[in-house]
Amino acid sequence: MDHHTVAAISITGTCLDVLGSLYLAYDLLGGQHGPLRLLTRAVTYSVVFGVGYSIGLGLFFGLTSGIATGITLALEFNRAARGLNHYSLFWEAVFSAIRGLGIGAGLYRMLGVQFAVSFAILITVGQVLAYSRGMRPGMEYVANRGPRLTRRQFRGTVVRTVGYTATALICSVLVHHIDHAWSFALRVGLVTGVVTGVGATVNPYIEYYADNLPERRLGAFGIGLILCGFAMQSFQYWLALFDVRLT
Repeated sequence: MDHHTVAAISITGTCLDVLGSLYLAYDLLGGQHGPLRLLTRAVTYSVVFGVGYSIGLGLFFGLTSGIATGITLALEFNRAARGLNHYSLFWEAVFSAIRGLGIGAGLYRMLGVQFAVSFAILITVGQVLAYSRGMRPGMEYVANRGPRLTRRQFRGTVVRTVGYTATALICSVLVHHIDHAWSFALRVGLVTGVVTGVGATVNPYIEYYADNLPERRLGAFGIGLILCGFAMQSFQYWLALFDVRLT
């Protein structure tokens, strides 16, 4: 097993322990009016997008892109939930750059720094253009118990799929040629499209429970995070116990 993977699992476990402790400290952090609503969104969206990206493009890519996507989406949806107008284009460009950085970091281990940087820049520019045309995560915001995917959201998902596929092809041709460029580009585009579509569909459900979770469930969720974190941190010691060789 790769030692980088083991390190990533241990770091993730530590982060889960910290997050679980914050949920257990619900009252100390201001209760219903504290930052836990934002934190709940960030954790949930990071998990949804991180798991989806990990299945299609690997654990490291899922970790970096999932966290970047989860944090930025949480900020935007938290603002929409309070009935405020969307962020200015400057801040939306910052969010785009953060997501581009997370995706670029995930691609770096697979394809090198030149491809990763070029892809991140092009994706950031594309997201800013989408923002300028009114295509943003918080559009048609709603919080309820049922999944929903509007026609506009579906159209945005298709555009994103095509955009990521085209960007991967452009970077392969102009920056760093890769074997089976078409298959890789389609893989990136389809994984991104599917994950985006699933995220948009379950978004109302996540938003509803982010604002309506009772105190006891928050505490139980915190305990669950701590237990998961403990299990992930102990993974490296189980490998040593069973003499699993690391590369």
